[in-house]
Amino acid sequence: MLLKFCSTAPLRQLKRAHFDVKSIVKNLPQHLASIKARQLATEDELVAQLHNLPAQQEDLRQLSTEKVEIQTLRKATERKIKQDASRDHELRDQLKSLKTEFQSTSEKHRQLQEVVYETCLSLPNLVEDSVPAEEPELVQWVNPLSMYRAEPARDHVQILVRKGLVDFKAGADITGSSWYYLLGDAALLEQALIAYATARARKQGFSMCIPPSIARCEIIDACGFRPRDMNNEQQIYHIADSQLGLTATAEIPLAGLAANRVLDLSSGPRKVCGVSRSYRAEAGARGKDTRGLYRVHEFTKVELFCWCTPEESTRILEELREFQTTIVSELGLPAKVLNMPANDLGAPAYKKYDVEAWMPGRGSFGEITSTSNCLDFQSRRMHTKFKTSPQEKPRYAHTLNGTAMAIPRVILAIVENFYNPGTDKIAIPLVLHPYMDNKTEI
Repeated sequence: MLLKFCSTAPLRQLKRAHFDVKSIVKNLPQHLASIKARQLATEDELVAQLHNLPAQQEDLRQLSTEKVEIQTLRKATERKIKQDASRDHELRDQLKSLKTEFQSTSEKHRQLQEVVYETCLSLPNLVEDSVPAEEPELVQWVNPLSMYRAEPARDHVQILVRKGLVDFKAGADITGSSWYYLLGDAALLEQALIAYATARARKQGFSMCIPPSIARCEIIDACGFRPRDMNNEQQIYHIADSQLGLTATAEIPLAGLAANRVLDLSSGPRKVCGVSRSYRAEAGARGKDTRGLYRVHEFTKVELFCWCTPEESTRILEELREFQTTIVSELGLPAKVLNMPANDLGAPAYKKYDVEAWMPGRGSFGEITSTSNCLDFQSRRMHTKFKTSPQEKPRYAHTLNGTAMAIPRVILAIVENFYNPGTDKIAIPLVLHPYMDNKTEI
């Protein structure tokens, strides 16, 4: 089903985000707890700003009252000028003084509003009560093994290079480190994974979308992707002399699809599946994780994105997790599902699940999917609202995102789990056979 809109005005430059400052002040302890639990590098600064917010909100209220009172006096003085010509000079001096006072008060109000806005803009989302503090919580095993043992002979880099299925050297020569060429059946495997994931998504009611891989910086920012992460590593490739950046995930342009819109959710949540190339600038900054296909600068990703009512987002998150678990299970990959701790949540996430697959060549588990509930964090910045009936007042939608398929890491997991050293062949998961020209191995 195509995305339906109640309002179809063309996408314009985003307005300033709208924050419910009263709600933030009312829930100050929860916001403070979120900042501390996330262990942010800017924790001290954010905590100080947040502690000032109640007083600043009261000051704004008083300044607004003063502005109204001054305007009332100005109008009264203007009436007196018309009624009493003998006091014209005196009253006009008063009017001039009131105008100056109003301008001064208005400027104080504007400056304080800006301080409050910047504080709200810098706040991360709240954290759901079930989110663990510092360590991931195991939710379930998928295709569990009796033993998880490192097997260097299953290293995907050695296998793929030896079989002529990937060329890291050419990628480095043409572009730089952490770029690569997928060749032959490895390229076909990528296409098979895309076809399988999108077919699965369509069966679950997701409509298909091929989004742009470049977005305006304000859209990237509104999604919660900052130029640098907690380790001060660059995340986003910005295009020089423009206000554009390469998207790190289809989540960004998919969220932008409903920017400045009022969605019609009368038929239920809106669910979109996007296929795009994704670009990550930080790929070369994490030691052993940079080897091979695990952390690269450019890759194909199948992304799921949902808009729903606030009452539905908890259920939708669990549905996304189940969808991801089913895909991993059908691929036959040994994996575990984790409820991720607060110190691993990005700023927009209220709660997040990761699925980590066992990668014997690397000798460790590695993340292959993630899904998050962002509540109204993104919709307030994107100005995405919804109605479920024509009479209903528009409210901010909740947004959720999830990975259906991060192609390079899934290829890595397939190679390292299904490679047979005796035959030098890689078994292809059964569900992919129809998309691999019915090949059973590579």
